[in-house]
Amino acid sequence: MRIIVTAGGTGGHIYPALAIIDKIKELEPESEFLFIGTKDRMESKLIPSLGINYVGIEMMGMSKNVIKLAKMGYLVVKNTKYCKKIIKEFNPDVVIGIGGYVTYPVVRAAKALNVKIFIHEQNSIPGKTNVMVAKLADKIGISFEESIKHFDEKKCVFTGNPCSERALKLDKISKTKFGIKEDRKFVIMTQGSLGSTSVNEKVKDFLSDIDNEEYDVLYITGKSSYEEFSKNKFSKNVHIVDYVENLAGLMKDADAIVSRAGASTISEIIALGKLSILIPSPYVANNHQFFNALSITNKRAAFMIEERNLEKEILKKTLNDILFDKQTIINMTINLKKLQKNDSSTIIYNTIKDMIK
Repeated sequence: MRIIVTAGGTGGHIYPALAIIDKIKELEPESEFLFIGTKDRMESKLIPSLGINYVGIEMMGMSKNVIKLAKMGYLVVKNTKYCKKIIKEFNPDVVIGIGGYVTYPVVRAAKALNVKIFIHEQNSIPGKTNVMVAKLADKIGISFEESIKHFDEKKCVFTGNPCSERALKLDKISKTKFGIKEDRKFVIMTQGSLGSTSVNEKVKDFLSDIDNEEYDVLYITGKSSYEEFSKNKFSKNVHIVDYVENLAGLMKDADAIVSRAGASTISEIIALGKLSILIPSPYVANNHQFFNALSITNKRAAFMIEERNLEKEILKKTLNDILFDKQTIINMTINLKKLQKNDSSTIIYNTIKDMIK
C-alpha cells in the first residue's frame, strides 16, 4: 500500500499514528508512507528521526482572536492547494488522519481528489478538527464506545486505541533500572509527555510524607520542570526523573499507575491490566480527559481524583486501596479485562484494506 498519514501536536495523536504505521509495516513490509505534520511541533523532529518520509506545513488551530482566525483560514486554503499537489505526486491508496489541526487541509485535499479517507478519534469527546473532517471521511475509528454519538454511526468502527496493541509488544523494563528493589511495590506517577506544573505543586506534600509506606514511587516531572522540582527534599522511597523512554515497557513492571487521563495512556493501562488512579487535566479542550477517565471509572476499572481534589491523604488512601486491598485488586483486575481490546491496530488495518478494495 501507499499511505499518507497526517497527525500532529501531541503524543496523543502521534503515537497512535506510529502504532498504525508499525502494524501496516508488519503485515505489508513493502508499503510506502508519507507523513504530513506541522513544521514546529514534536512530530517535525520525531517522525524524520524514525526514517519516515515527512512533509511539514505551517498550520494553526481555531482561535477567538479575529486576526488569528483570518490567518488560519488563509493557511487552510493555501495548504489544501499544496496538499493536493503532494497527494497527486505520491498517489496514495488511502489518507489516514489521526488528529490535530494539521490534518484538516490534508483531509480536505484528499476528499477533493477522491482518495479514500480513514480518521481515528482517540478521546471519548472528539476534537474540533475530527468533528469537521469526520464529514469527509469514509470510515471513523473510535477508541471509546461513547464516542459514536458524536459521529455518523454508519461510518464508525470500534477499534480501540492502537497504542494498546503496541504496548503489549514492547519489551519490559525492570524497576531495578531506577534503583527500586524487586521486593518493593512500585508506583509510577506521570503527567503526560510534557508533565504538569500544577500537579507537581499539588503532590509535593505527598511525596515528602511517604517514608513509612510500603512502596516506592517513580515520579516523572516532565523535562521542563525537572531541574526545579528535583531540588525538593522528598521521602527516601521517592525517585525523581524527567522522562522515561518506552514508558509502557516500564509500566509492565509497575503495581500501580498515577496518571493524567490521556487516551493513549488509558489504552496502555487497560491493555496491560494495570491498576490506576487517573487525574484528568482540566486544561484540555472540551474537558475530554475527564470524560476519558469517566468511561473507565464508571466501569470500576480505575479510580479518578480530580485535580481540584488532589490532596495528600486522599492520594495516600486511594493508593493503599489499589496496592494492598485484595478485594479491590481482584475486582479492578476483572473489570480491566472486560475492557481490553488488544488488536486495535489490526482492526484498523483490516478496515483500511476493506475500504480500498
